[in-house]
Amino acid sequence: MKTKLLIFSMIFSLLFVPARSEEKNPGELAEMYKKWLEEEVVYIITPVEKEVFRQLETDRERDLFIEAFWKHRDQILGTPENEYKNEHYRRINHANFNYGRTVAKPGWKTDQGRVYIILGEPRQIERFTGEIEIYNSEIWSYSGLAKYGLPPLFNLVFFQKQGSGEYVLYSPTNDGPQALMTRYWGDTADYYSAYRELIYFAPTLAKVSLSLIPGDETPYYTGRPSLASEFLIQNIYGKPHKDVKDRYAEKFLYFKDIVEVEYSANYIDNESSIKVLKSPSGTYFVHFVVELKSFSVQQIADAYSTYISLNGNVSDLDGKTIYQFERSFSFKIDEEQLKNINYKPFDLYDMFPLLPGEYKLSIIIKNEVSKEFTSLEKDIFVPEYDSQSRMGPLILGYKVDHVPSESSSLKPFKIGNNLIYTQPNKVFHSQETLFLFFQILGINPDLEQTAQLKFEFIKGGEPFFESTKAVNEYQDKINFIEEFSLQEFPPDYYQVQIFLLKGGQELYQVQENFEITPRTGVPLPWVHSRTLPPLSDPQYSSILGKQSYNKGDMNQARIYLEDAYHKRPTSLDYATNLAKVYYNLGEHKKIIEILSVFSNSTPPNYEIHLLLGKSFQALGNYGKAVDIYDRAISHFGIDVNLLNPLGECYFRLGSADEALAAWEKSLEVNPNQPEIQKIINDLKK
Repeated sequence: MKTKLLIFSMIFSLLFVPARSEEKNPGELAEMYKKWLEEEVVYIITPVEKEVFRQLETDRERDLFIEAFWKHRDQILGTPENEYKNEHYRRINHANFNYGRTVAKPGWKTDQGRVYIILGEPRQIERFTGEIEIYNSEIWSYSGLAKYGLPPLFNLVFFQKQGSGEYVLYSPTNDGPQALMTRYWGDTADYYSAYRELIYFAPTLAKVSLSLIPGDETPYYTGRPSLASEFLIQNIYGKPHKDVKDRYAEKFLYFKDIVEVEYSANYIDNESSIKVLKSPSGTYFVHFVVELKSFSVQQIADAYSTYISLNGNVSDLDGKTIYQFERSFSFKIDEEQLKNINYKPFDLYDMFPLLPGEYKLSIIIKNEVSKEFTSLEKDIFVPEYDSQSRMGPLILGYKVDHVPSESSSLKPFKIGNNLIYTQPNKVFHSQETLFLFFQILGINPDLEQTAQLKFEFIKGGEPFFESTKAVNEYQDKINFIEEFSLQEFPPDYYQVQIFLLKGGQELYQVQENFEITPRTGVPLPWVHSRTLPPLSDPQYSSILGKQSYNKGDMNQARIYLEDAYHKRPTSLDYATNLAKVYYNLGEHKKIIEILSVFSNSTPPNYEIHLLLGKSFQALGNYGKAVDIYDRAISHFGIDVNLLNPLGECYFRLGSADEALAAWEKSLEVNPNQPEIQKIINDLKK
């Protein structure tokens, strides 16, 4: 009987980070969320936060977002109370009670209510009521808000326009002194004459009528109100946005379906630096440092500890996952170390090998104790191994440790015998030494003998300092390190440029910006750096082989994975990965050769059974394949990927009844298999 046989090929699934979805329309918000968005936080929510909130799809997500919203404004972390939130709702209640009783709107909607909710209690209030010549008015004075970009001292005026209704916020430009007086017969465009008339009735009110900022003499010279007052009012309305970095909101939207629920509201900020460096073996490694802005620990008895997990994903420009990695770090901390953590930043150093290409790197770091998470996303480029000469990225270090030459282990930012300590924010102080590290790749003998390196420092857009050194003065002609004392560098923002010169002509250039801070006693970070085995370890060939496999380059994957397997043939992981490549290349005998020794491994391995079964089946040894599939089903249960090839093997052996039984069982598990249904129908005919 001729029948169409369906042979299922294996699909080895990989976890990937999904791209950000298009904006969704979740429909009308429930009343409680609408009130929260349009009334309770309307003055303090940023445009980014508002946009993210409107894209959320479930009430659970909205509840978590609101939790994150308040957490990122909490001024005193580690206490059960959220002081910012409590104060905000106190201000709303105050505004509703005091400013909404005599007008046909709730107090929070009035100008006075809005300002009170944003700025809080004025330092002083001066009231003008019951006067014949001026409308009822109030002057609110504020100070101590300079950190928000507001003047050290400023005033705000509220008045009853035309003598009735709510008190509205006065604008020197749009209203002018004439609007404060009950009778003014002069030219309404002549602000200065109106000011001179108002000064007879209310000198204090007149003083603030042309400018709300004490010491601003501009209006008195020009006779016109100061535009600085208009800028002040706009800055007041924008003040709440300076209370928070709303980056967390975008992260919440992006990661809400990826990280666990208990983490999604607890995004913490970070700074990071990523550099691609070439190792002595010729393999490129991605070195990265992530500086966490918060580092929480738990206390058990007199000891403190925390547990951090890291998940990384490297995808190509089409979104296909090329490499994934997981790390975990546990820390036990004593009382003295805890004191350091409270004022020192925490830097996490790591690295991994990567094939040439253009990629997107995504890393999620989770603190398992505090249920906080942070993330970074960067584009990275790894050049071809045989690319022409070039300068590698510039690394700015605040410290260098010289590692003994006999140490062959790898560490992030360890270049040769030098371990570079670098901080993502690139902030130094004048008592430090600045270390510059970079690579020159593919340099030829002529350049080694004749080329020069010029180091140029720029301050304020102008050259500040430069020095030149011949390449042949350096012992290592690939890895270059130079140091500069910063004692003569005044606090400012700088750019350092390094040029490779030949005969005065610039061949290559790298540059970085950095800052020298005027602050003293800037604490250096607490660093945790991962230690990796020597370059000869087979794990690097294994990683590069899996990357090649994911790229679809089976020949290159074979080279790497055979190297890893032959160095460590007892590794189940190395053998399985190599067998996957052999399967794609159709080399079934080699699969049987390397996997048979693992067929009775404990615990049983699903992939090994499937690969062996497929290989025996492809070679026509259907009896052996049946034994393996039966054993796999007994270990792993009913599975269409086992039942369908099992049915084919029985059919090839002439056991139509057993084949029919296997395929019917497969159809029970997954009815949506039209090809299998057709085979069953043909057999029954």
